Amino acid sequence: MSESLILSEGLSRAERYQELLPQVKALIADEPDLIANLANIAAVLKEAMGFFWVGFYRMIDGELVLGPFQGPLACTRIALDRGVCGAAATQQKTLVVDDVNAFPGHIACSSASQSEIVVPLIAEGEVKGVLDVDSDQLADFSAVDQKYLEEMMRLVVKRHWGGHG
Repeated sequence: MSESLILSEGLSRAERYQELLPQVKALIADEPDLIANLANIAAVLKEAMGFFWVGFYRMIDGELVLGPFQGPLACTRIALDRGVCGAAATQQKTLVVDDVNAFPGHIACSSASQSEIVVPLIAEGEVKGVLDVDSDQLADFSAVDQKYLEEMMRLVVKRHWGGHG
């Protein structure tokens, strides 16, 4: 795939994800490096969806360590008992938070962040990392985002760990 996105105008959020999924699949298909693929996926989601912050945290020695991201400066390390990312990793499930300020233990890396979705990357029963997406709007994420972001992360898991997620 070339290093450009094909983005149609006037699509719903679901349609935009449907347009992105095959492009992401093609983008990561021939690249063996995980970090390169995570970096490009963060850029794709930031550019195509206009989210405030998009990035990955990798599981290293029992904590989440900042990986490739797009957006303002971010927290570097997150303990598993802290924030939405830690909770999603610990529970091994996607968390959608409509108001991060109401989430117990929320880590305010940026005061502009208002809502968040975190999707764990799970292979062989272990969390390998999480996709963290923040919005500067309250309640910006829905089941549509969850469905398509989970599908996108399954592509990453399959590409790099050979699993199903």
